[in-house]
Amino acid sequence: MSLHVVIGSGPAGAATARLLAERGHSVRVITKSGRSPEPGIEHLALDATDSARLTEAARGAAAIYGCAAPPYPRWAREWPPLASSVCAAAEATGAVLVMLGNLYGYGPVDGPMTEELPLAATGPKGRVRAAGWQQARTLHEQGRIKAVEVRASDFFGPGVTDGGHLAARVMPRLLRGKPVSALGDPDVPHSWSYLPDVAGALVEVAGEERAWGRAWHVPTEPARSVREMVERLAARAETGPVAVRGLSPAVLGVAAVFSPLIRELKEIRYQFDRPFVADSRAYEAAFAVRATPVDEQVRATVAWWRERLAATA
Repeated sequence: MSLHVVIGSGPAGAATARLLAERGHSVRVITKSGRSPEPGIEHLALDATDSARLTEAARGAAAIYGCAAPPYPRWAREWPPLASSVCAAAEATGAVLVMLGNLYGYGPVDGPMTEELPLAATGPKGRVRAAGWQQARTLHEQGRIKAVEVRASDFFGPGVTDGGHLAARVMPRLLRGKPVSALGDPDVPHSWSYLPDVAGALVEVAGEERAWGRAWHVPTEPARSVREMVERLAARAETGPVAVRGLSPAVLGVAAVFSPLIRELKEIRYQFDRPFVADSRAYEAAFAVRATPVDEQVRATVAWWRERLAATA
């Protein structure tokens, strides 16, 4: 089997590395600090913005998966050098560049998001994510690299902790039957990308030449509001009805004074104040990965969080 290099070991990077290892590939995961070895997975500590070192680490790889993400407050400063370094490594090694993207680049839109929409974000985080893909796509069109982007909505599922709107802020309280809070309107439809489906799509397109040169949306179940997802999770956990409270702009404004993360969320607040729906029909018409049924997503997520909380109690 071939060598695959995964940059980043957050939820998506870790899930992708494990899926590749399960399929018998050699896997090298690159992070700034490194990690303990796992079966079939080598962890290497280096700064991925160092294109020379990254290129050496990726020599002989069939694919490079760009799954790293700086902290929110540092996106505008750190994304451009990271994107440039990853593109340089892909060009020098000939490996397929598989970029994990998101939906920020579209900006606020009316109606479901498709891959045909222009990347018209006005906020800095949306613009910087769009620019990273545009750089890779231009190099692909010039014949200098082979690149593809897989765009996910908010992550959901086992392994999703920080940054998930149905993760650390919600699951521990939900499992105790306590009220939970939601950013924005808890009743608007929202797309949730199940983490194993994200990893499955990243791995699938790496080996599909007809996927390269464009962006694809991760196969995603129909959009469901925060309230509906909490109701499903609470029913599975048998913790009874759980109250869901939307956080008002005034509350968020006060919190933003003390929290850099909350301040950064102001740019993407629209995603939770209005429908935020990803259309993944193009991917589903072309490839094999399908969205995991929501009941299975909920079952696995509740089980994972119960195990995690029991282990850390």
